[in-house]
Amino acid sequence: QVQLVESGGGLVQAGDSLRLSCVGSRSTFSTYTLAWFRQAPGKEREFVAQFGWSGSRIYYTDSVRGRFTISRDNAKNTVYLQMNALKPEDTAVYYCAARQFYSGTSSNAATYDNWGQGTQVTVSS
Repeated sequence: QVQLVESGGGLVQAGDSLRLSCVGSRSTFSTYTLAWFRQAPGKEREFVAQFGWSGSRIYYTDSVRGRFTISRDNAKNTVYLQMNALKPEDTAVYYCAARQFYSGTSSNAATYDNWGQGTQVTVSS
């Protein structure tokens, strides 16, 4: 298991940018496939982006492709989500998730067995 701690959320205006960070507790961080999900009030948790542990699989949901960028720095045990051109519909709690040695691509939250506590992103119009 790996503990995950997100940071970087906040209140911004439409069109602004934010960078979320998620720090993992394990030295084996590089062996985890990492993902970002989000959950808006009254809605189900939604997949945002994935970065495979082998580095070869980067995958976005259609609504954020071209605006958001997922990246990772294994030396810092950190995964990032750079969010540009934010829209009010991006408002949600953003969660970091991880699964060790997962080599597929998955937008299903049940695939991931490690979760952070979430960070709130609010985009005003």
